Parts: sequence; C-alpha cells; structure tokens
Amino acid sequence: MRKLIPLKSIYAFVAVAETGSMTEAAAVLSVSHSAVSQAIKALETQLSLPLFHRVGRRVELNQNGQKYYRKIAPALEQIVDASEELMHHNNINHNRLMVNMVHSLALHWWIPRVPEFQDIAPHIDVRISNLTQTFDLNREGIDVALIHGKADEWKEYYCEKLGSDELIMVCSPHLLEGLDDKSPEALLEKYPAIFVTNPRRKYDWLVWCEANGFIVPNKQKNLTFTASIQAVQAITRRLGVLITHELFVRDDIRHGVLTKVGEAVPNPHQDFYFVCPPEKLTQESVLTLRSWLCKEFIGSGQTRSGNK
Repeated sequence: MRKLIPLKSIYAFVAVAETGSMTEAAAVLSVSHSAVSQAIKALETQLSLPLFHRVGRRVELNQNGQKYYRKIAPALEQIVDASEELMHHNNINHNRLMVNMVHSLALHWWIPRVPEFQDIAPHIDVRISNLTQTFDLNREGIDVALIHGKADEWKEYYCEKLGSDELIMVCSPHLLEGLDDKSPEALLEKYPAIFVTNPRRKYDWLVWCEANGFIVPNKQKNLTFTASIQAVQAITRRLGVLITHELFVRDDIRHGVLTKVGEAVPNPHQDFYFVCPPEKLTQESVLTLRSWLCKEFIGSGQTRSGNK
C-alpha cells in the first residue's frame, strides 16, 4: 500500500504557502506554531526535500514547493468543496442559513429585528450576504434571498411577494423647525434634493415627482451618492431631502431620527420577495424564516400576495 501523506501536513503546507508565515498559518488553522512547524518538517521528511526557504521573518516556497503547491492547493480545495457539499445535502448544518439581502436592508431593517427573530427561532443561525443584481443562489451558497426587485428575474426559484415598495420623502426633523409650511413643495423650494444613482434607486425621484405632479429637481454638487446608506447619512446631517423606500427608513422615522413628509407613492419598478430554491422548502429552518418574514411585512403595513 502506498504511504499516505497526513492531511494535517497538507493543510499546514497550504496555509504556510498562502500566508508566508508559520505564525499566521497557525492562527488560520487554530493550532500552535509548533504544530505547524512539526507538520511541515514531517512533510519535508516524507518527501525527502525542502519546500520553503526563509526570507527575513517570512517563509517562501522554493522551486519544489511552488511545483507541489500548484498541484496540492486545487486538490485540497476540491476536498473542502466536496465535504461542504455533502454536509449541505445531508442537512448537517440545516439550522444555519445563508440569507442574502442588499446592504441597506441588512443594516436598517434586518439588524434591528435580530433580537426578535432570535426569540422565536434561537436554534437558527442566519448568516447575511450582500450580493446585488441577479445571481445563482446554489452557486453562491445562498439558502434564501430577500429580494428588492421583480419576480421575473427569479423564474427558476420559488418566489413569493412579501410586500410592495413605497417611496416617501424624508429629511431630518431639524429642517422642519420654525417652518409654517412643511409640505413637500415648501421643502423642495428651501432645501436641495439628494439623489442615489444605483440601479435600484435611480428612478425614485422620477416616480415620486410624477405621482405628485412635480418637476424632478436638479442635481447639485456633492449631493449625489451611489448607495442609499450614504444618502441617509447626508439627510441626517441636514444636507437636504431624499426620496427612498419606506421600509428602509421606517425604524429611523419611528425613533425620530428622520421625518416623513407627504404621502407614500407606490414604486412600480420594484417589490420585496422571498426567494429560495424549491427544494429548500422542505427545510424546517427555511419555512420558519419564511413565516416570520411574511408576518413582519404584514405587520408593518405591507400587502402580501400569493405565490409564484
């Protein structure tokens, strides 16, 4: 029988090769420095040749080490991928969910509600990712996505509408102090409009203004941002007024950080959806999260429609 290389030596070799340090490799592997050193020494002894040379306090692969790494690293990655895939299909980590939502929702909507979700589902470990646009849930390792968009972008998945997107004007309550006229018209005459240019938000001002019979304000220097989070920071600093989706700023309004001005306007370009691969609906943790999300949207005044 062929003599096998201990897997711990392979892990140590790849970690040292990628970090350039036995100390850093030990931290990555959660073992001691001596354990990494001994694993490398055992590997070099078994191969009968050195794999590294020292450069100051760092270590680098020599010619033999580079050749070995080019073959070993992909093989080790395949082992890790195969193990994770098997664990996934056998639901070993069925109580851990990778949930995707845009960063603004994660920061302003999900995080304030984490304690409540933990109360009803303490056994579920939700990990948040922030991928944007349309993506392959299985390839990205996403169990559930809270989507702000359109259902036709997710035809191959289970897609359930959670609620409609409503646009509102918001500003710092300090901008309203001392004003007799606190209407949207008055604010637009007195304060600059703040714009967000990312694809999900670029039509907000146009939709809101058309619904209210207003002309879209001109953009001003230093008041156009690529992300909603930046724009909200700008209005909390009293730099102007913003049109954004109500769900994003609901908690800020509730706590008096921001003030809603005028009435909400339906956004025809986007809604909120629960999206997952169909086979995930057999997983208890996914169904628990789905049920909770539906109640949250219904409880917050959103209108839920049927499945698609």
